[in-house]
Amino acid sequence: MTYLSREASTIPDSLWDDIDSAVIEAARKVLVGRRFLHIFGPLGIGVNYINIDNIDEIDETEKDGIITTKGRKLVEIPIIYDDFTLLARDLENSWKTGLNVDLSKAMASAETCALKEDRLIFFGDSDLDYEGLLTAQGTNRIAKKDWSEGENAFSDIAYGIELLIEKGIFGHYALILSLDLYTQLQRLQPGTGVLEIDRISKLVDGRIYKSPVLGKQKAILLCPEQRNMDLVIGQDMAAAYLEQKDLNHVFRVLESVLLRIKRKKAIVIFE
Repeated sequence: MTYLSREASTIPDSLWDDIDSAVIEAARKVLVGRRFLHIFGPLGIGVNYINIDNIDEIDETEKDGIITTKGRKLVEIPIIYDDFTLLARDLENSWKTGLNVDLSKAMASAETCALKEDRLIFFGDSDLDYEGLLTAQGTNRIAKKDWSEGENAFSDIAYGIELLIEKGIFGHYALILSLDLYTQLQRLQPGTGVLEIDRISKLVDGRIYKSPVLGKQKAILLCPEQRNMDLVIGQDMAAAYLEQKDLNHVFRVLESVLLRIKRKKAIVIFE
């Protein structure tokens, strides 16, 4: 039996194909972290742990004939999930009439998992000792000016890029904004006739993203090259069969995923 337990159900392959398509389509519309992070994997659900290296510190150390690795820790790849149910009567009606099954619940579960993934990427989980882009210790932090006035946003971001370069962080840069800041930058820069977000976009070669999980007044600039950070995927997002309960069919949308920050100085947080 496979991990997703699909063979334990009476669900036909054609419906599984429809569920897979619905889950993938819904998740892609929500996921933000995967748009700028390098993907490491999928490695498979059986890979439970992965190493996170601080590449500025990693080295072998030797003492009394024993060699260990400095700057490396082994971290469990957590599973993210959300359950949904398809009613037996709806499935029976679909099989008898040939009408498609309404997969809105599957799509809603995929969206929920996608939001959970992005929250884990940006905020981590302090209770479980997972670091996020906004919560990791040792990142660069800049006091944000009022981005609704003048060229404050442009100058802050330009300074952030300058700071990264001074610290030896080179490559492509990306800017991720909360929805309110993203909307705030959709205004004409006085005397230029150009939207402020368009000016800022040129600083990061168009790599501007917005995410609803950030809340309010959040902005983060980073260099998401693989040597600085990546997103580890064990099991990519998929639907599994849980059980038949009260004649209805219960499914689980799940994935295993972990953010690895290898160089914290590649992150600038505006606060």
